[in-house]
Amino acid sequence: MFDNSPMENTKALTASQVASEWREFKHDPQDVLGADSTRLAFADPEFLLRRETRGIRFELEMLKPELELARQGIEHTVVVFGSARFVSPESAAERLALAQKRTDAQELERAQRDVRNSTWYDQSRQFARLVASYSTGRAQADQLYICTGGGPGVMEAANRGAFELGAPTLGLNITLPHEQKVNPYVTPALHFQFHYFAARKMHFMMRAKALVAFPGGYGTMDELFEIITLVQTKKEKPVPIILYGSSYWKRLINFEVMIEEGAIERKDLGLLHYCDTPQDAWNVIKAFYELGDAVPAVS
Repeated sequence: MFDNSPMENTKALTASQVASEWREFKHDPQDVLGADSTRLAFADPEFLLRRETRGIRFELEMLKPELELARQGIEHTVVVFGSARFVSPESAAERLALAQKRTDAQELERAQRDVRNSTWYDQSRQFARLVASYSTGRAQADQLYICTGGGPGVMEAANRGAFELGAPTLGLNITLPHEQKVNPYVTPALHFQFHYFAARKMHFMMRAKALVAFPGGYGTMDELFEIITLVQTKKEKPVPIILYGSSYWKRLINFEVMIEEGAIERKDLGLLHYCDTPQDAWNVIKAFYELGDAVPAVS
C-alpha cells in the first residue's frame, strides 16, 4: 500500500491558516512563514505560499479538481448560484417565531424578510431534485450533477435537493476571511477548496451544461456576468443561462437600457431565460439538449 502520511519536516496547515498566512505574507514578505531550506520544494508549504510561486499554486488549483473529477467520471454539471444568506423555510419560521416574542421592530422585519426569501431556498431544492431525478438510473456519462459554491443558502438548498435523492453533489468552495464552511449536503469526495476565484470560476464552467442564477448579491452577480460574457464572446460553448425569479432580476437589472444605449444588441438577450418555477427551469434545459424524461424506478 502507498504511504499517504505527511513527509518529514512538513507541517499541516488548515485552509484558514493558509489564507491567514498568505495575507500576512503579502504585507511583510520577509520570512514571515519561517521557510525551511532543507525541505523538498514540493513538500514545503511556506515556499509554495511565496508570491513568486503564485503560478504554481494556480495550476495546482486547476489540476486537483480536474484529475479527481475525471477519475470519478463526472463530465456534466448543472451549476446553481444564489445568495448564501437565504435560509430554509424551517429556519425562517423559527426566526419569525422568536422575533414575534420580542419588541425589536428591526428584528421582526428581518425575520419577515427571511420568511419571504426562504421561498428561493425551497425552490432551489426542488429544482435540484428534478435534475437528480432525471439522472437516477442513467449511464454515468449521461448523468447531470448539481454543482454549487458549496456554501449555505441557495447553494445548500441545491446540494440538499440532490442529496435527498441519493445523488452525488459537488461543492466548489472558496477560502474567505470570514471562513465560509461547506454545507453538509456536498459529497465529501466532491468538495474542493479554492483560494483563487478565477480557478474556481473556470471549474464552474468547464463541465457546466446549464447555469441557474437564483436571487443573490455581489458574488452571484460576479459569477453571472462572467458567464454571460464568456458565452457572448464565444469563449465558452452556448449553455442555458437561467435567471430564476423574474421579479427579482427584472427589478435589479434593466437590460433594455444597455440596448437603448448600444452597449449590447437585442439578440444578446437571447442568451438569458427567465423562469419562475423549478419545472420551468428544468424544461429550458431539457428543451436545449432534447433530453428525455426521468428513467422510471425499478420496482
